[in-house]
Amino acid sequence: MAHFFTYTLFKMKLIQPSEDTIMDWRVTKAIDKIEYALIHGDYRTRQLAAEALEHVGRPSSIPVLLNAMNDKIQKVSIAALNALEALGCTNDLVISITRKRFNWVKEIRDKEEKQRVKKERKYTIHRWERASKKSFELVKERLKRPIR
Repeated sequence: MAHFFTYTLFKMKLIQPSEDTIMDWRVTKAIDKIEYALIHGDYRTRQLAAEALEHVGRPSSIPVLLNAMNDKIQKVSIAALNALEALGCTNDLVISITRKRFNWVKEIRDKEEKQRVKKERKYTIHRWERASKKSFELVKERLKRPIR
């Protein structure tokens, strides 16, 4: 009964449903409430709703998940992709879109990993400093010699 009031207050935009509420909707298979949370919730609610649709979703929730796949928050997009994959869509268009999106997410993760590795790498300039110092000293010595 408390989750019904939560849904009513959520529709009035007064509160966001908690993780327990969404899990209760998942157990009771209240897919319309979960889809509403996926459309109108904040980023955490949208992620939880996409994860819930992964377990209890129907093919009728595919359009909502396709819209959630283009979310600005990467975790929501990934959860929607996982839900689409779990639903086992047989539509060729949906399959190609999810493959492209997974490749896109993989490229972003690889790029972030490369940037992290670059930050961790320490550059040793000491050899260059010594080499340039030696060459500078050599040039200085040659300039001291008289020109013939």
